[in-house]
Amino acid sequence: MNEAKIPAPEAPANPPDFIRKRIREDVAKNKNHGRVITRFPPEPNGYLHIGHAKAINLNFGIAREYQGACHLRLDDTNPEKEEQEYIDAIREDVRWLGFDWGGHLYHASDYYDRFYTYAVELIEKGLAYVCHLSPDAIREYRGTLTTPGKNSPFRQRPADENRALFERMRRGEFKEGECVLRAKIDMEHPNINMRDPAIYRIKHAAHPRTGDKWCIYPMYDFAHCISDALENITHSLCTLEFEDHRPLYDWVLDNITIPCHPQQIEFARLELTHTLLSKRKLLQLVQEGIVNGWDDPRLPTIRGLRRRGYTPEAIGAFCRAIGVDKTNSVIDIGTLEYHLREDLNRRAQRVMAVLHPLKVVIVNYPDNQAETFSAENNPEDPASGTRPVPFAKTLYIEQEDFQESPPKGYFRLAPGREVRLKHAYYITCQAVIKDEATGEIKEIHCTYDPGSRGGSTPDGRRVKGTLHWVAAEHALDAEVRLYSHLFTRPDPNQAPAGQDFRSALNPQSLVTLPACKVEPSLRVAMAGDRFQFMRHGYFCVDPDTTPARLVFNRTATLRDTWAKMMQKGQGQPE
Repeated sequence: MNEAKIPAPEAPANPPDFIRKRIREDVAKNKNHGRVITRFPPEPNGYLHIGHAKAINLNFGIAREYQGACHLRLDDTNPEKEEQEYIDAIREDVRWLGFDWGGHLYHASDYYDRFYTYAVELIEKGLAYVCHLSPDAIREYRGTLTTPGKNSPFRQRPADENRALFERMRRGEFKEGECVLRAKIDMEHPNINMRDPAIYRIKHAAHPRTGDKWCIYPMYDFAHCISDALENITHSLCTLEFEDHRPLYDWVLDNITIPCHPQQIEFARLELTHTLLSKRKLLQLVQEGIVNGWDDPRLPTIRGLRRRGYTPEAIGAFCRAIGVDKTNSVIDIGTLEYHLREDLNRRAQRVMAVLHPLKVVIVNYPDNQAETFSAENNPEDPASGTRPVPFAKTLYIEQEDFQESPPKGYFRLAPGREVRLKHAYYITCQAVIKDEATGEIKEIHCTYDPGSRGGSTPDGRRVKGTLHWVAAEHALDAEVRLYSHLFTRPDPNQAPAGQDFRSALNPQSLVTLPACKVEPSLRVAMAGDRFQFMRHGYFCVDPDTTPARLVFNRTATLRDTWAKMMQKGQGQPE
């Protein structure tokens, strides 16, 4: 079943945040000839997550606003961690989010020969040298935030000797860690990143794209700025952790022969409550089997969000709403879920589904009678049309919609009480049938009012309770997976002494209901289709679905019940 193709709402004009103000000033001054070229440069060593979605929406969004271009560049400078699987996934995720690089797809490895040439230029200018200190010694010599570093004993080698040693590094004559190429800047610089940082290291590892051509690879801080310049990037937008690296970014470009010098601008990265955005910790969750792979709907990966039922439009609206700032802060995950609900409310077809079935037999309904009711697919979208909902003598309702001894304020079904079945008739409970051995309720016997079809009666009476239902004869069996936050603590990293983020794992982050009943209109539903199950929330069809077995993932509840439940100490809302 294909969901209604509702056009996305026109994105509101972005507020003039500090990045857009700066770009606007540059364009007004005709800087870079009025061009705006940005880039999104992920390292292909894992799957993208919601934090990357913010960067993608920012970089591609700004390029779109200024009729410029945004390059997709794979930062493949570490051959030991990068895989084609991740490269393919990154490209797919960027496109799914609604963006295209328009032919501007690059890899840092495209520039390996250029990187090498620029490293040689620095050596010949006396601005780089081969250092044989061990990694531990380099760290010791670097000093601290309060004490200056000290020069390497290899710092004063002549340029021709450094050039020869660097060529030997390239030919594979040294072991890994035996030496590195370092920039010669200032070992007493107040910024530790400027204390003769390594710009090339040895790695005897085959590269996915260049094979065994290289055994030396550039460091990120050296490769990134040169890649930007070679691609004529005008504004290099980075997260705040790169602010201290900006002097090195500028130093490299100021000291090599290259005509373009992009402007690096930093912004706060995304942090969400009840969520981890650390690649290392996400990998740990996957490798330890705590989650079921990178597309587990509890993960904040783009793959996981997509499988859970998120839409690119909802993610885009969220990114626009939180904007960009210069100060790190934590966004409540409820903000993301709010934009999700707003989007799904517009596009999701309403259907009836019973997650905890209780059989109801309408004893005065004719045995062989068959009828259908017409139900709106989505009241928010008049063009979505209607669908037929079959009605029969035996139905299923939710177990929680019946109580033998109802408390005050309970308006659903109870002995002797009349309620309305959504789209159908009024019914009254006449008898409760229990299992003789266990005392458990097996089924409810009710009578219906034939004159109440459609929810109105000749005498004009009204009832307070309206229940959703499915006809037993026509219902489809389904498995429903109720997903919730993976962590109970707002900050999973704030663990008690002796524990780590895993102590905050929510044991109820996934509850599987194997015996649910859904209305027959879902027979043609396909993986990725999204629905609103009346009174339950928003759900999507999981890829595990087969012709013989429907599987649904809960995308979000109808309201933000999580915060209220956690405040009351009641645990996980269902």
